[in-house]
Amino acid sequence: MRSVCRCSIIPADVLDRLSHDKSLTDAERQHFTDMAASERHWRKVRALQAPVNAAMLALSGQTVVATKPAITVFDCKNGTSLPGSAVAKPGTSADLTAQRAFNETTAVAEFYRTAFGRNSVDNLGMTLQSSIHYGLRYNNAFWNGTQMTYGDGDGNIFVDFTKSTDVIAHELTHGVTQFTAKLGYTNEAGGLNESLSDVFGSMFRQWRLNQTVTQADWLIGADIMGPGAKTRGYTCLRDMANPAATHCLSPQPTLYSQYRTGMDPHESSGIPNLAFCRAAVAIGGHSWEKAGKIWYQALTGYAAAPTLKMKAFATRTRALAASLFPTEPAVAAAVDQAWKSVGL
Repeated sequence: MRSVCRCSIIPADVLDRLSHDKSLTDAERQHFTDMAASERHWRKVRALQAPVNAAMLALSGQTVVATKPAITVFDCKNGTSLPGSAVAKPGTSADLTAQRAFNETTAVAEFYRTAFGRNSVDNLGMTLQSSIHYGLRYNNAFWNGTQMTYGDGDGNIFVDFTKSTDVIAHELTHGVTQFTAKLGYTNEAGGLNESLSDVFGSMFRQWRLNQTVTQADWLIGADIMGPGAKTRGYTCLRDMANPAATHCLSPQPTLYSQYRTGMDPHESSGIPNLAFCRAAVAIGGHSWEKAGKIWYQALTGYAAAPTLKMKAFATRTRALAASLFPTEPAVAAAVDQAWKSVGL
């Protein structure tokens, strides 16, 4: 059975914090209060729907759908019924949000194909469907187990969520995890789940810009920060190279000793995020060529592990670094040291 989640990019505690920000207007604070309540409601619904959705996916995923995924875009027109109305020829649409959703989703599929030999999120050519203009000033983007959904942002703290290439790849990677390791969304497995989406989201952003690990800024969500966030000193949601930095709207721990059972996955993901960043930088070159291949195999090359612990995942990557690059001991040394630096 496949683990199905409604995984969003903005954590509930960030929405809570903004709902109490006295520098925002009453209307803005109420908006974030409503958003936080909505996200918590969906977590409960997700838990109830997961067994049914997983069974449906298991039945629908038995045969190859296509040699490569079809890319479709739907417009919710600020409503919340999914998927919305089909957008004809989204790649050339006058709606720039539709264009971005189509073009970047197409690019994510190409990234997974060329870098890792993967055919869509399920490796069976699954159609990649996106819904845009979800809700009114909706401050989030999410993968619900079958498709992507993007809000327009409130225009102050957040802007259109399709503007961030790493956000798009982050959410689609939740689909890859769903069809492979089936990581849960609580405790250490939840942190790994979120981290893997950040890792591949960042790699995709770097791939799109043809950046080396030293050219990359390692920021997550930099392109969805609105003017109100920037005036408060926030340049990103998360920083994989410096998870605890004050310029992060959603700062994270950097050491495994700081992990606590029940920690939000968006928070605990900082620990493996930092390990990947340090490993990739120590190895050098393009992140997807060596470090990325190790992390991809660690995600996809083993049996489903819904409760996988961070130490076990680290052990996988150490073994894979040696087996995938046997003539390059520096690769294994970089991965080993990266995990040791965060206490694993």
